[in-house]
Amino acid sequence: MSDSASPSDWTEDISSLLPALTLLQQLGYSYLTPEEALKLRGGKRSKIVLEEVLLSQLAKLNSFTYKGKTQQFTPATLSKAVEAISNFPYDALYTTAKDLYDLLTLGKSFEQIIDGDKRSFDIKYIDWEHPENNVYHVTDEFEIERRNSTALRRPDCVLFVNGIPLAVIEAKRPDLRDAIDQAISQHLRNHKAENIPHFFCLTQLLLAISQNDARYGTTSTDKEFWAIWKESDNAGLEQELNVLVNTPLDSSVQEHMLVWRQPWQQRKLREIWSSGERLVSAQDRALYSLLRPRRLLDLVNRYIVFDGGVKKVARYQQYFAVKETLGRVTQLHADKSRQGGVIWHTTGSGKSITMVLLAKALAMEKSILNPKVILVNDRIDLDDQLKDTFKNCGAAVIQAQDGRHLMQLVNLPKAEIITTVINKFEKVASEKVKNESPDIFILVDESHRSQYGSTHAKMRTVFPNACYIGFTGTPLLKKEKSTAHKFGGFIHSYSMPKAVADKAVVPILYEGRDSEFRNTEAVDKWFERITRDLTPEQKADLKRKFQSAEPLYDSESRIAEIAYDISEHFKATFKGTLFKGQLATSSKKAAITYKKLLDDMNIKAEVIISAPDTREDHDSVDESDTPEVQRFWSDMMARYGSQEKYQELLIDAFKKSDSPELLIVVDKLLTGFDAPRNTVLYIDKRLKEHSILQAIARVNRLFSNSDGSQTKDYGLVIDYRGIFGEMNEALDMYAALEREGYDLEDVEGTLINVKEEIAKLATHHASLWAVFNGVSNKREIEAMQQWLYLEDRRDSFYDALRSYARTLQLALSNATWQEETDDSSKQRYSNDLKYFLNLRTAVRQRYGEAVDFSHYEKQIRTMVLKELGAEEVKTIIEQVDIFKVDRFEEELGGVEGDAAKADVIASRIKKVITERMEEDPVLYKKLSELIEEAISNHRLKRLSDAEYLRRMREHLETAQTQGASALPEGIRNREEARAYYS
Repeated sequence: MSDSASPSDWTEDISSLLPALTLLQQLGYSYLTPEEALKLRGGKRSKIVLEEVLLSQLAKLNSFTYKGKTQQFTPATLSKAVEAISNFPYDALYTTAKDLYDLLTLGKSFEQIIDGDKRSFDIKYIDWEHPENNVYHVTDEFEIERRNSTALRRPDCVLFVNGIPLAVIEAKRPDLRDAIDQAISQHLRNHKAENIPHFFCLTQLLLAISQNDARYGTTSTDKEFWAIWKESDNAGLEQELNVLVNTPLDSSVQEHMLVWRQPWQQRKLREIWSSGERLVSAQDRALYSLLRPRRLLDLVNRYIVFDGGVKKVARYQQYFAVKETLGRVTQLHADKSRQGGVIWHTTGSGKSITMVLLAKALAMEKSILNPKVILVNDRIDLDDQLKDTFKNCGAAVIQAQDGRHLMQLVNLPKAEIITTVINKFEKVASEKVKNESPDIFILVDESHRSQYGSTHAKMRTVFPNACYIGFTGTPLLKKEKSTAHKFGGFIHSYSMPKAVADKAVVPILYEGRDSEFRNTEAVDKWFERITRDLTPEQKADLKRKFQSAEPLYDSESRIAEIAYDISEHFKATFKGTLFKGQLATSSKKAAITYKKLLDDMNIKAEVIISAPDTREDHDSVDESDTPEVQRFWSDMMARYGSQEKYQELLIDAFKKSDSPELLIVVDKLLTGFDAPRNTVLYIDKRLKEHSILQAIARVNRLFSNSDGSQTKDYGLVIDYRGIFGEMNEALDMYAALEREGYDLEDVEGTLINVKEEIAKLATHHASLWAVFNGVSNKREIEAMQQWLYLEDRRDSFYDALRSYARTLQLALSNATWQEETDDSSKQRYSNDLKYFLNLRTAVRQRYGEAVDFSHYEKQIRTMVLKELGAEEVKTIIEQVDIFKVDRFEEELGGVEGDAAKADVIASRIKKVITERMEEDPVLYKKLSELIEEAISNHRLKRLSDAEYLRRMREHLETAQTQGASALPEGIRNREEARAYYS
């Protein structure tokens, strides 16, 4: 037997799907051939449930007690239960998925006649508590009829529990470019209304695997939110997996898997099974972690939520945080209390959903009788936000309106989830109200804050035996780490660097920009100079009101200078895209001044502030009683009617509409504000301690629009106030955070100095040129295009170009780089980008690439092409279907050179072959061989460019005539209909 790999090693089946099926059987799934799976659903491809299996399991799992006797359901009743889930009416993807999830997890009541009496009893579909009572099957090539059609879709692998499809896998070869993205796209394509959305309404866990990588999601999870899974005990996992993957299947099981496959597949699999031990792959780890029966049932039953139109499954940090919390709180101490603790999950990683999942898990925990969950916050707006999150997830939440209302709710048996602002405990404690139940769980959001210190003891007097669980999105300061001990120590942590590595959030780049009065020492000297004629008492009084000369920072000349810089930066980087920004200012007056200036500079900005205090004895430091602020507030109330509507409508517009592009704030929306499009934070405000990390985290959320054409790569913080002092190196930033009171190990990796990224520009530039080391004349566009005929070279080119374009964009928007870099270097960098962008356009067209650069296009055009002239860079045009003969010839007319034309034709025919192989395998297989032969001969110089083009035109005619004639006559000339026929 040869040790060398053969081409068949890299087929989807051999490299990914069949190893997955082998491991799943080791995990307890019984394999069904496609024919067996079809038989178990009555031979109907329109069915998605294995009805024979489900009927049998319902009889085994369900019985009821009537008049002291255990009774069995009648076959007719069980058939109705099968019908209820198998033929569930389809309405829309989200609503049907939600209804089916409830049916699946909660069961349903069915009528049964006993001794002449008609009674209703519950039937459950899955035994969630005892996984061993269920049956598990797996099959591949599971054919399903599309909705309102007899055409088929074939998910690669489907896993069934009691005959119900709970998990679906799409597998890809590991050598494919963007293999996981392709697998995810296939899942999402199958979700579409014209395909098999009814199938995905019932499935709960979706996996995309490719031997060396794996991601998971659930129904309609957007591509950027598909997640990786990491186990908490990697050593134990590796050891157990190594045994599993190297334990051979029984020979009868192997033969059962092979019986219906092609002879070459049978040979290859037998060879693999007999070749000795293999290493554990990333695919193996994901399958074991997510799909072993007990874990799959746990994830589906307890860790899926429906959040305001989005179905969500827990990420690994959420799962383990809840599991570890449950492990603690289910232990009742001798004094009838439970040990709580603190969960530190970085802002943006789904902390609110973790709280929802914990509340759900507590409600389902049978060892805890009548659990009551109280969600505590320290601000009304955050209290509202948390309440809304829980309501969006279907939880029954009651919000305490005041202290007296909280007192009533504390002792109400039906108020399972209560939200309250912490200061309401003052009233409850003063009234000596007490509830000694150990089944009360107090979830404290942002539990590090100083406000909780004085009130924590009062909460404990009201709930002496309650379990206190703190949540924080930022690391605790050294002085606050005692807070964690008050709660019971740390339960689980998930830092910003971990979240960035997992792609749960985007990295944050930091840039400090100089401004006139950034140096605190200079400000103090200025203050001393202008107050030299005042008495010490007058100086102290004035300094108190100025708050270290804060009004100096709000001088109109300084604000005008910064406003201009912001407008230029935003126009060059984000204007015209879907990305937005925030500006944090030190006062309401400054915020309004910024808005007027930015409006004049064609930046659509809005201000969100709290109402000014107009009381007579109000001693304002932020000048909220100035005429400008009062006038602005009156205008807002006249326009929106109320403070609530003013904030609600502006925030909603910022999140969903084109305008505003920029939100200007003072204190509001710097914590707890979740707007994924928010990409840049401009800071002209002194921030300290937690407010620093909370504010910058506003821009770390993932974002991609519906077609993936604009995807956020990073969040950007531009600092005009010097919150980290004078920064020369990245270490300065962390030293500054250490001075603010953080442990260095807790904050390292939170921010990336933009200088570090820009410093990579020369390396990225050299790496891009290095892709073409085999080309002697790198300015000959035809030679450069021909060099990229191999797919792996194109992959390297695209990756290098992405890195270079992104870094140059950052550099060109950075004032320091612009000042320190000579004009000739800037011109060289920009000209080279233009050259490679044009090369990319030509290559993409020539080789029929589907690489999507559009999310870079707008930003590159507005920033980089400002240096070049936009007309100098060619845009990527939509590739024309070869069956649109006239339009395709028009596209070819714009391609220079016979060889380039021939390559365009070849790539486009190959695309048709891939899409239509099943329609006429003989025709398309022969055509594929002829095309590959011509391409190979041309590369070997056996065919001239002209002869290569002539042959490709012959093959094009064959594809256009015979390929088109292979379509049904009714749709042959209908473009829209052909688009769905594949």
